[in-house]
Amino acid sequence: MADISGMKSAAVWRETSSPGVGKSHLFKIIEGALDPLILVFSLWALAFYFQGSVRPPYLILSVIVFSLTFPTASRFRLSLNKLIFSIVFNWVWIASLLLLVGYATEYLFRFPVRVIGHWLWIAPLSQIGGNLVFRAMAPSLFKLQASSCRAVVVGMNTQGISLAQNIQSSPYSDIELLGFFDDRTGERKNATGNHRLLGSIDQLSDYVKRQKINFIYLSLPMIARPRILQILDDLKDTTASIYFVPDMFITDLIQSRTDSVCGVTVISVCDTPFRGVSGLLKRGSDIVLSAVILLMILPVMLVIAILVKMGSPGPVIFKQRRYGLDGEQILVYKFRSMAVTEDGGVIQQAQKNDLRVTPLGAFLRKTSLDELPQFINVLQGRMSIVGPRPHAVAHNEMYRTLIKGYMVRHKVKPGITGWAQVNGHRGETNTLDKMQARIDFDLDYLRNWSLQLDFFIILKTIRLVFKDNAAY
Repeated sequence: MADISGMKSAAVWRETSSPGVGKSHLFKIIEGALDPLILVFSLWALAFYFQGSVRPPYLILSVIVFSLTFPTASRFRLSLNKLIFSIVFNWVWIASLLLLVGYATEYLFRFPVRVIGHWLWIAPLSQIGGNLVFRAMAPSLFKLQASSCRAVVVGMNTQGISLAQNIQSSPYSDIELLGFFDDRTGERKNATGNHRLLGSIDQLSDYVKRQKINFIYLSLPMIARPRILQILDDLKDTTASIYFVPDMFITDLIQSRTDSVCGVTVISVCDTPFRGVSGLLKRGSDIVLSAVILLMILPVMLVIAILVKMGSPGPVIFKQRRYGLDGEQILVYKFRSMAVTEDGGVIQQAQKNDLRVTPLGAFLRKTSLDELPQFINVLQGRMSIVGPRPHAVAHNEMYRTLIKGYMVRHKVKPGITGWAQVNGHRGETNTLDKMQARIDFDLDYLRNWSLQLDFFIILKTIRLVFKDNAAY
């Protein structure tokens, strides 16, 4: 199976927070306003330092900056490296937008160059420092609160116990978990470990009213629908907030969201992340980056093309049928790295010391230079820079019957690089477990996509190109 820590590292890019997951309203407001206030105050400080006062243009710019950055997404679960990347990434976009609009409207020239120049590097450094200080103070701030949110979990099963453990181990949660309600008896109760069993589900309503419970987490299987409806009906006489904890039958959600179809509310269980604005951002970034990259690497591609042609007989560009968006077949371009051009019903994956690989091809595959023509695929709209790597049609037909959810990865365009590849799942997949691990990471990417995650993967890919890798 895939590395769980790797899966979690993808999910943190989309972390959201609400009182229901352990943050008070006040804490959430402070967290959301921290970065905007730091950006504004750092601008004011520079204005005072260089000009002795905060003039009207600075106030207008402050309102614009605050509007663009408030509220800021929670960053508590990010590692230090991801925290720094997130802050720098967001600041580059904001600063670029402000400079572009300011230059176009000539409003930029109302500010001294030295103020803007210093602000461009002081602002992100101040954000990093402010976030680290706030992160260090957060546990103490929670302890200073007059009261915490009282919660219970209904259903002492795997997902319920996992939720309880996460709540109890999180230093950034103000939830006081009192225990569980469950109808289990005898030996099943004894298997609950250190978690407190408060009573049967029939006793839940009275306990909630008596103890003034704030949050109730229903961790019951969806097949228990009549029981769930009864619980909800019993709890209508309380003021507690109620949340469902998905069970094993629906945990594999891909871009779950609510929607409306002809006035009827529906919930997506498996969908593409690239709807609406997200789709425009994804395609726009692909076009811009692929065009810029192709202009930069054109001389390198010409040299490689000449060397491939001189090194062995056969075409310079190898075209292979792969599955693309929605499972439609596409032609993927690569510099030919083998003496053969296989594209039939049975294709043998490249192996270590594979005799089919040419001497130049071995170098191209090891450095990923053979993938460079795929930027043309990206510009054509067949592929994306970041996404699940496309497999040969023959491999798809084999693995789709062996791995559950295999074809879900085709709800997005295939990529030149992907979340699986930067987490060590690149090259030969000679066992079912290796392919399963790659698919797990691909689906994790679909669940947690963001433009920020794409750029993180691109940077990790650049770093990995200069290291030894598993490609043959």
